[in-house]
Amino acid sequence: MDVTALRAETPGCARRVHLNNAGASLMPTPVVEAVQTHLTLEVQIGGYEAAAEAGPAIEKAYAAVADLLGTRPHNVAFTEHATAAFVQALSSIPFERGDVLVTTRCDYASNQIQYLSLADRLGVEVVRAPDVPEGGVDLEAMEEIIHRRRPRVVAVTHVPTNSGLVQDVAAVGHMCRARNILYLVDACQSVGQMPVYPEAIGCDFLSATARKFLRGPRGAGCLWVSDRALEAGLQPLFPDLRGADWIDGDLFQPAPDARRFETWEFAWALVLGAGAAARYASKVGLPDIEERVRKLTDDLRQRLAALDGVTVLDQGARLAGIVTMSMEGRAPRDLVSSLRERGINTSSQTRLDAVLDYDAKGVEGALRLSPHYFNTSDEIELTVEALREIGPG
Repeated sequence: MDVTALRAETPGCARRVHLNNAGASLMPTPVVEAVQTHLTLEVQIGGYEAAAEAGPAIEKAYAAVADLLGTRPHNVAFTEHATAAFVQALSSIPFERGDVLVTTRCDYASNQIQYLSLADRLGVEVVRAPDVPEGGVDLEAMEEIIHRRRPRVVAVTHVPTNSGLVQDVAAVGHMCRARNILYLVDACQSVGQMPVYPEAIGCDFLSATARKFLRGPRGAGCLWVSDRALEAGLQPLFPDLRGADWIDGDLFQPAPDARRFETWEFAWALVLGAGAAARYASKVGLPDIEERVRKLTDDLRQRLAALDGVTVLDQGARLAGIVTMSMEGRAPRDLVSSLRERGINTSSQTRLDAVLDYDAKGVEGALRLSPHYFNTSDEIELTVEALREIGPG
């Protein structure tokens, strides 16, 4: 991997040490150009007209995301962000009172809130599989719950936003396939930093975003929908005229492919940016990206663990490009501010971002550092030295 060349194509590297790729990564030049070119076209000829002229390029964006996921364009829908994609998928499941939804203790906070809303409104029972002591869902317990409770759906976050944990979503997919149970995977933090192939995972839906490790623009996401889900007629609770045709007074017909999960109004410049980001990631190579991110984060965790007053919070047999830590006497948000003054981008979380996980770890939140492949060992060292200088409160 030619990191120097990749950094040259990332203008933000000249201004910041960017370790907030789990929040929003720095866009490379081809992504920026894709967005700006379309916005310029909208200025020159009009929004609808620009979308029509960009039709072939938009189709290439679907193909680029499909290639990244090892699938076909008809299984891909674009959305505004990962949560919108996740909600569209969840809304397509015909829940009845008493149905069971099985998830994990480490699922994303927004997803957990949505599960609880289903419980309040529809009487869906939410069952969380326990974790193993070393971190991550207990697969034996998960399989027993699935076998005994026969849930309507199983939903798992691949890489939680609050730790470096990588859940074994393929193992859960095998359990669901064996029992013909719907399976929804949130891949918001994994797409772009490692190979993610939904058909190999065995899921029915997979949601993702452009802005994080994929290095696309904010305001664009996608939903992968399996052929099984399409053939079963699953469709969002509130489709609109892009996702369905109103063919008679009392009858509508959903689109034949994943675009039934889309809505009419899109920021097409951002969709084109997402397509450019997918092409860029495929060109760099997902296995190489995963290897470099792992090396950088392993180094970062080791260096942080050696600092006085610092506790590295990540747990799990397999860890990804998110490093979480706490420092004695320092609020995470204050650490973010102190580092930003030094030109280092990070992010912070509070207990409300991961109630179950942070309560179990005995902390009120965490500083989150998320390197990507364009970061360097020098930047890791600089960040650690900055935290050493700040020190415990």
